[in-house]
Amino acid sequence: MQIKNIIASVVLAIVAIIGLTIGLGSWYTVDEGERAVTLSYGKVSGSAEPGFHFKMPFVETIERVSVRAHTVRFDTVEAYSRDQQPATLAISVTYRIPADSVESLYTMYGNRQNMQGRVIDRKLPDEVKNVFGQYTAIRAIQERASLVIGINEALRKSVEGQPVIIDSVQVEEIAFSDAYEQSVEQRMKAEVEVFTREQNLKTEKINADIAVTQAKGRADSALAEAEAQAKAIKLKGEAEAQAIRERGDALRQNSQLVDLIAAERWDGSLPATMVPNGALPFVNVR
Repeated sequence: MQIKNIIASVVLAIVAIIGLTIGLGSWYTVDEGERAVTLSYGKVSGSAEPGFHFKMPFVETIERVSVRAHTVRFDTVEAYSRDQQPATLAISVTYRIPADSVESLYTMYGNRQNMQGRVIDRKLPDEVKNVFGQYTAIRAIQERASLVIGINEALRKSVEGQPVIIDSVQVEEIAFSDAYEQSVEQRMKAEVEVFTREQNLKTEKINADIAVTQAKGRADSALAEAEAQAKAIKLKGEAEAQAIRERGDALRQNSQLVDLIAAERWDGSLPATMVPNGALPFVNVR
């Protein structure tokens, strides 16, 4: 009797465990930022949106796929510029899996990490080499924005048809060889020196122009003053000559004008000293 009870208890326990397993395995949840791939006996049978879902126990299984943005960094991407300068680039790639492509992702690669390793990790170095090789070393530095745009376009084109979207590619750093860095530094110093000399020459020319302008101004001022003085002297001479002419005309017209002027200027005193046999000054006044 005890054996039968024990067997019955074991059977009930097994049934309970099986029932609990079936109950717990018949539902699942999908978080925001994820999609679920449902598999029926290992074959893709659909996908599920975020939320609460049911599935067939022991028949269907679930594989979750993140559709959030992921960033992977490549610190040592080596490339050669158009002028054969070796460079090491640090590049970061931000990508995501489209929500409607999770089934394709699982079918082709199994998971996101496998896709990244077989697609992005392989294609990025080649695309960077192709685009970077179109730029000289100095252009790669001066036109960095254009370089980044070119790498973005090349990588996006290379992953067309794949279950992935490239959001952005950023060139974090471009490092050239020490020899090239030194040559660039020397060239920059030379350019700065040339620029400084040009600025000094321009400054000297400006100062010279100012000095010439000031000298011309002083010369023009002195000339104007001299012309004014000469004109004043001329006018004064002409006025004196005119006065002399007018006085001569007056004398010619009136012979007694001389006597009138002498009488007007005589103070009434006779000379204190007389010359022997000299004539006494006389003014004829009418």
